[in-house]
Amino acid sequence: MTSLTSWRWRFVILAMGIVCSLPCWAGEMAVLRNGFSIRHERREVIGDLTRLYVTADGSSYVDVPTAEIEHFEEAADLASDFGPRASTRPQTAGLDVNCRATAFVGSPRPDCQSPQLDLNEVVNAASGRYRLDPDLVSSVIKAESGFNVRAVSPKGAQGLMQLMPDTASKLGVPNAFDPQANVEGGTRYLRELLERYNFDLVKALAAYNAGPLRVEQYGGVPPYHETRAYVARIVKDFNKKKKAQQQSAAEQHVSKQDRSKQDGMKQDGSKQDRPKMAAKSVATAKPPSSTPQVQAKASE
Repeated sequence: MTSLTSWRWRFVILAMGIVCSLPCWAGEMAVLRNGFSIRHERREVIGDLTRLYVTADGSSYVDVPTAEIEHFEEAADLASDFGPRASTRPQTAGLDVNCRATAFVGSPRPDCQSPQLDLNEVVNAASGRYRLDPDLVSSVIKAESGFNVRAVSPKGAQGLMQLMPDTASKLGVPNAFDPQANVEGGTRYLRELLERYNFDLVKALAAYNAGPLRVEQYGGVPPYHETRAYVARIVKDFNKKKKAQQQSAAEQHVSKQDRSKQDGMKQDGSKQDRPKMAAKSVATAKPPSSTPQVQAKASE
């Protein structure tokens, strides 16, 4: 009896392990330890990362360290999600900057309202304002801070896009730990660097990491291992996202062609049946004029 009970427990544990390793396909929100929430259609654990697919076709995704995910919760439908969010935005804009920051960095003060922000919304809004691909901005955030709002580098860079205090001040970001202001300032800075280097992405990323003076000093990417690895990491991640999107678009195109071909075959089949019926009626009626023959030929 004891061995049977032990075997059953082993089976239950094995079954739970298999279920947990499978991708989750339900629409939900991943709430991160830094306070951000990422809406996604499904998720998949890959090593120590959790891949959050933010589109149903899997063409766009974000890799987040699993340890940084606080919990998952059911996502509200888009209509109800955007409705209340729109009504809270004016209140959020009027809050003290420190209030907004503590909503993500730690426990909010009792007198602060702390509406939850969606990282996708923040990135998409800033990217749209400065005409950049949101996947690029997301790749920069991933390389800079790993989506950690509280990240601080040994050199003093702060927040999601790791703004140096002097750079943040010039960009009009009073608090680099305010996630919305940080992404806004970092995206603006990246756009300025792209324009400065005639939209050479490699030079712009190198300048974002090592500073424009170093890029101009060496006439390109400085010979620093950190900078070169940084640029390569972002370019690789960005290209991987674009490749996945292109593959998804190609699959959808092939699927659309297959459907069109099937519809065409169905139409051809129905057309082949119609002339036979027309020819039979012509033969049976034996009309005196040639008009029915022309009609029969036209129907073919």
